[in-house]
Amino acid sequence: MEDMILYNRLQFAFTITFHYLFPQLTMGLSLMIVYFKWKFLRTKIDDYNHAAKFWMKIFALNFTMGVVTGIPMEFQFGTNWAKFSELTGGIIGQTLAMEGMFSFFLESSFLGMFLFGEKLLGHKLHFLSGLMVFIGSWASGFLIIATHSWMQYPVGYEIVENGKFVLNNFKALFNNPWLWPSYLHNQAGSLITSSFFVAAVGAFYLLSNKHSRFGKIFVKTGVIFGVISSIVVAFPTGDMAAKNVVKYQPVTFAAMEGIFKTEKGGSEIVLIGQPDMQNKKLDNKIAVPNVLSFLTYQRWDAEIKGLNEFDESIHPTNIPGLYYGYHIMAGLGTIFIAIMLTATFLLWKNRLFQTKWLLWILMFMIPFPYIANTAGWYTAELGRQPWLVYNLMRMVDGVSPTVSSGNALFTLLGFVGLYILLGLLFLMLVLKIIRKGPESQIALNN
Repeated sequence: MEDMILYNRLQFAFTITFHYLFPQLTMGLSLMIVYFKWKFLRTKIDDYNHAAKFWMKIFALNFTMGVVTGIPMEFQFGTNWAKFSELTGGIIGQTLAMEGMFSFFLESSFLGMFLFGEKLLGHKLHFLSGLMVFIGSWASGFLIIATHSWMQYPVGYEIVENGKFVLNNFKALFNNPWLWPSYLHNQAGSLITSSFFVAAVGAFYLLSNKHSRFGKIFVKTGVIFGVISSIVVAFPTGDMAAKNVVKYQPVTFAAMEGIFKTEKGGSEIVLIGQPDMQNKKLDNKIAVPNVLSFLTYQRWDAEIKGLNEFDESIHPTNIPGLYYGYHIMAGLGTIFIAIMLTATFLLWKNRLFQTKWLLWILMFMIPFPYIANTAGWYTAELGRQPWLVYNLMRMVDGVSPTVSSGNALFTLLGFVGLYILLGLLFLMLVLKIIRKGPESQIALNN
């Protein structure tokens, strides 16, 4: 039974991790594409229009990969997690169906119009189609996170005699106190990924002396969006999300901060340390006294409960993974702020495009927002364990009893092989688009 649960978890973790590499770029990129198109309408500078069409190609490729890798996860609810789907389908089915019927079709329909309909629509309606792609993309993220938020903090439900969860307050599903901080935090993280991606492509063009006018546009736009989103992801959205964990999942907060024992007189914030699960402590830690108490409760001496205050049966099942996931996310987030603030200062001084060392940094930062976003989602998911629905349904109660561990492992290996091929194909196509550059006469002349 333990092997079956492990392989089912690994399969879903792998497929959803690979899948989310694509939506995290498309959601942020959709807003930046709308900005480029709006900038063209406002200034009549053709480069902005070509920039919007260039990035929409990469958006479309990401969108396609997101669809291809997202469909298997829907099937996994029925194959690997049938009991979970049977018992909670009356609630999570609502938001997942809305995401598919409304957001996905809105996004995909207007994506086609934006890609192929500029001459037919004219520039204003072309801008409107891009705006609808953005709305559909962000609405899709909202409905998915509404589902996730209910699993983290279930509201508006009742459990009937057969053990099934039914929704008795539809409004409560979207007024969930977990929802809006999580959604805004996630969208800010998506904007960080797209900002660094756009800035990195621009830096590549400037360093290679190709499409240099577009390189300047991409770097400038990426830095402006990047500095705003990097700050917003930390405060206020990250702060609100963390305070939700303190309020509704205090044992999770203790685990992700590495607080094994309640500290009197205020809790320190740990910068570096390694969890020692045998001795219930952090090894080799570097910490700043009382800062965590102040950040959490705005009081230097506020008490934060440690893991010793909670029964071990409700402790997160992978405390080291949770601790490292959270600290990787927070550490990279701090680095993002530092890089983008430096780039913003140099942009203000009109020196950014000539500062090659920073352009190199921007170019090689492409993978790190992906790592930070993935670590953030691992923090959320590992923090909820051992529950599928927090405090109501444990992991063991949601798996499909008829799917053997061998079946789960076989299909996991199949997904790994298939997704490696898809990933390589995706990289080849994206690099081909980037090498070709934005389609304008200026770019071709360069």
